[in-house]
Amino acid sequence: MSDHDRTVGRELRVGVIGIGQRAPMAALANRPGVARVVSCADPDPRGREDARSLFGPDVALHERYEEMTDDGLDAVFVLTPDHVHTAPVLYFLAAGVPVFVEKPLAITLEDCDALLEAAYHSRSRLYVGHNLRHLPALRRMRELIDDGAIGRVRGVWCRHFVGHGGDYYFKDWHAERANTTGLLLQKGAHDLDVVHWLAGGYSRSVVAQGSLSVYGDNPRRAADAPAPAGGRMPDWFDPDVWPPSALRELNPVVDVEDISMMLARLDNGVLASYQQCHFTPDYWRNYTVIGDEGRLENFGDGIEGDAATIQVWNRRRSGYRRDADLSVPVATPSQDDHGGADRALVDEFLRFAAAGGPTDTSPVAAREAVAAGVAATTSLRSGGTPVDVRAPAPAIVDYFGQHQPA
Repeated sequence: MSDHDRTVGRELRVGVIGIGQRAPMAALANRPGVARVVSCADPDPRGREDARSLFGPDVALHERYEEMTDDGLDAVFVLTPDHVHTAPVLYFLAAGVPVFVEKPLAITLEDCDALLEAAYHSRSRLYVGHNLRHLPALRRMRELIDDGAIGRVRGVWCRHFVGHGGDYYFKDWHAERANTTGLLLQKGAHDLDVVHWLAGGYSRSVVAQGSLSVYGDNPRRAADAPAPAGGRMPDWFDPDVWPPSALRELNPVVDVEDISMMLARLDNGVLASYQQCHFTPDYWRNYTVIGDEGRLENFGDGIEGDAATIQVWNRRRSGYRRDADLSVPVATPSQDDHGGADRALVDEFLRFAAAGGPTDTSPVAAREAVAAGVAATTSLRSGGTPVDVRAPAPAIVDYFGQHQPA
């Protein structure tokens, strides 16, 4: 019997590395008889204090994740900032502990491939937190595509209006290339994974344009000044600050783009486009999928508990028609965990950590989203030069396809 098999049927002992913005998601793993968070690591004293509030007074607290080894963990969540994902994931994969790593998988293609190789060689379970694959609206879109509602997919467009982008991404570590590569990757990894998922393929050639159009002129903090308010986004976020030029105390270094656009040709011939803007007045995603027998798109995404509807047009008429041929309302079960997607994501990880089997997320797909984001960022910073996207090693694709087919 393997170590993983021994976890089946008993309460999993779970660890959390990085107690910041996404740590409340790990609290969804606290389920009597199923799993319990027993150990946390964060170098920041505030993070360790928050761990007690989130996970209870008995949780073991550590400054370094290596100190968690003696806590008898059956699974870990790695929820650190993006640029420091790799080391703890490698550490626990080598120890044979199933790992949940927040998206994006990493900020470089080299680190992504190192993580997949580590999981392949150790046979440890690797799971990436692409929660949008569990978002009800997007799952319904995928079902409609699979049911043939628009014929064969030929193109996918995604527009991401990041209405709170200035507060969310330009006042802390996200604003620096060294920590994210760029927001087209960091924020776009979500969307690029969905574009690939809806299209049934992966980007192999991309071109992109982008710029720091608005937030490059906003006042910034001094290099030695602490982050505003309490030091985390909820502490300083104010939706009434408008227009975007009114934001103050931006990160000392701001060298990522606040608007970007990419075009991609996928390995199955589908064409895709992705547009991301961080200074729009609204905040939502719109996906349009065009087939050879119709098209569909979402109105609302349900992430904040708002209404979402999938509209399908598959009869030819002149002009724009609000009365789509098929209108599918989508219920959103929750407004505090990305429309229920976080809870479904944690459900799947806990099941996977205990027993293995297929998952709706995919480490290979997570790697492909980063690969597309890296290539597009390279293109936009070189004047729109076309960039090819390197495919993962066939042995890696085969391994995850056999042991964790998405």
